[in-house]
Amino acid sequence: MSEKKPSVWQGFKAFLMRGNVVDLAVAVVIGAAFTNIVNSVVKGLINPLVGAIGTKSLDSYSSCLHAPCKVAADGTVKSGVPIMWGSVLGATLTFVITAAVVYFLMVLPMSRYLARQEARRKAKEGTHEVMEVTELEVLKEIRDALLAQQRQGGSGLDKR
Repeated sequence: MSEKKPSVWQGFKAFLMRGNVVDLAVAVVIGAAFTNIVNSVVKGLINPLVGAIGTKSLDSYSSCLHAPCKVAADGTVKSGVPIMWGSVLGATLTFVITAAVVYFLMVLPMSRYLARQEARRKAKEGTHEVMEVTELEVLKEIRDALLAQQRQGGSGLDKR
């Protein structure tokens, strides 16, 4: 009468065997590899475009909240309170570029593909239903023709 509860290990194994976990693991690995591409785009394209206006690195843009701000070459703050808004802007650009590339190169084509597959499936089902309805209509017409012929006495099928 008492049901045996699955062990923690069995629950963990069931969790790992779900398709969602495998999909998530693949997404994390691809995302990690994709980060290098996006960082290269930011460093190779975006930063030089920003560099045409100012410095080549967004990280060097900052404002001083409490003057005088002095930051060493290694990034440590010597005095003041600097606000490093350039690095925030760089991270935001990286995020937007990543999201755009993922959407336009992965999500949009996949959703279009799935929509086409669904449309094909529905069209196939619709054709099958039309064929079934057509067969039924033909059988009804045959039945009606036979009944009409029988009433006219032309066939002699039901004479007793």
